Amino acid sequence: MAEKYFNRHQAEDLLPMIVNHLDEARRHKRRIEELEGELSRATARVLMVGGSIPPYAELAINKAEREKSQSQLIEAVRRIQETGCLVKDLDVGLVDFPTLLNDEEVYLCWKLGEERIRFWHRIDEGFAGRKPLQEIPPREDLPPGKPRVQ
Repeated sequence: MAEKYFNRHQAEDLLPMIVNHLDEARRHKRRIEELEGELSRATARVLMVGGSIPPYAELAINKAEREKSQSQLIEAVRRIQETGCLVKDLDVGLVDFPTLLNDEEVYLCWKLGEERIRFWHRIDEGFAGRKPLQEIPPREDLPPGKPRVQ
């Protein structure tokens, strides 16, 4: 069970902050990938040439920058998740917001680039199981027209 549940409006109010931190985290992730590529290529060159002296100063700078970017990425994701929502896929920019739907814990599902939250899915379904918020299954003990997710 989640520590916090969101209605649609509460989740949408967080989107500007989430977008900022997602952009930051994705930027750091790309930089980490670039640096890891450079470090791998340097290692491959040393192995291919054999006996050559590695560019220690350059490698040390790249490793330090990679570690700094890793810390900043972790911090950006932490700032998002401390709100109670979950970063599900950093590359795509998927974020889920726990909510209750007919007394079942489900997720409001948002993807970077979407201006509003328009989808939900069960916890075990993931992104592939996204359904429009209009397709909320009925529950017999709720009066017709009573909102299930706001």
